[in-house]
Amino acid sequence: MKISFDFDRVVERRDSDSLKWAKYKGRDVIPMWVADMDFQAPEPVLDALHERVEHGVFGYAIPPEELTQVVVQRMAQKYQWEIEPSWIVWMPGVVSALNVVCRAFADEGDDVLAFSPIYPPFLSAPPGSGRNIKTVPLARQDGLYVMDPDRFEREITPRSRVLLLCNPHNPVGRRFERRELERIAEVCLRHDIVLCSDEIHCDLVLDDGPHTPTATLGREISARTITLMAPSKTFNIPGLSCSFAIIEDAGLRAKFNRAHHGIVPGVNAMGYAACLAAYRDCEPWRLALIDYLRGNEELVHRFVNEQIPGLSMDHVQATYLAWIDTRPLGLPDPEHFFELAGIGVSDGSSFLGEGFVRLNFGCPRATLLAGLERMKHAVANLRLT
Repeated sequence: MKISFDFDRVVERRDSDSLKWAKYKGRDVIPMWVADMDFQAPEPVLDALHERVEHGVFGYAIPPEELTQVVVQRMAQKYQWEIEPSWIVWMPGVVSALNVVCRAFADEGDDVLAFSPIYPPFLSAPPGSGRNIKTVPLARQDGLYVMDPDRFEREITPRSRVLLLCNPHNPVGRRFERRELERIAEVCLRHDIVLCSDEIHCDLVLDDGPHTPTATLGREISARTITLMAPSKTFNIPGLSCSFAIIEDAGLRAKFNRAHHGIVPGVNAMGYAACLAAYRDCEPWRLALIDYLRGNEELVHRFVNEQIPGLSMDHVQATYLAWIDTRPLGLPDPEHFFELAGIGVSDGSSFLGEGFVRLNFGCPRATLLAGLERMKHAVANLRLT
């Protein structure tokens, strides 16, 4: 018997503590910018949080032993990746971990590389600790954004220490294939570069292909990889601040731990409780969510490409984020243009994607349609002027 979940239900967030909605407080703007969804968290997560609250004591928390085992089992079942409990380092967020990686594996003045356009914290983490960010543009091939390993290798210098990789990719929505990852990994190994793979969207694959964790490509690259994951995007619990790094090599793990000791706080008790419930009890909810997001993605893709002349986008293979090209419209500030029309999107310039906007379609379909209609109306009015 298939369990049904109501993703069409609109949860009122305007007067809550939502960063996403508070940005436009008092204005008629539908927020589709920051990457949190407008769906209520799964019921088992809510139940676990209620149970934890009922306990009533909120001291410093350690990861439950069951949670560690659930993560180990999850990696084995989903990716045939056999990890040890000792490889897991719990963190309050992936962004914190990106900053720790830059500090742990590069010295001041060293280079950290990333493929652009890219999630803004990839760009800010290196300079935040005196490291240099060097971006390698993604190439376009057969209608897809792809990593260019030759260009990547040309950008490497004697000061290159770390590659920050995003897979699935935010904002372009790629789920990189194994052969693509292997070529990048080979370059990293040749140049002794630590590969940090942000895989926070790995449970949000919308196409039929598998997600390939970079660390599963082989023993050599596994020993040079820091993998970052979290339940936050998938189960819509980012405000509970729980993520983890998987680091096989003991030496890399020790450096990572030293770099965050005394600076980065531990995960809170509610975050651990929610993470355990999400991974242990919420797979039916996740599968239903994927079906719903697929429908939303198809709607956005068709609407943007067929009903809004001047805008275009690729299919989103993973994530709930559409990367929309507005360049034919010649808008000096696409984010502001659409905000005036009543829809809040992320400006591509902050991702190093000038002329693009990122739209979050992780919302009830009625909300999504309302936002798309506002986009359509704004562009139609632009063409009439």
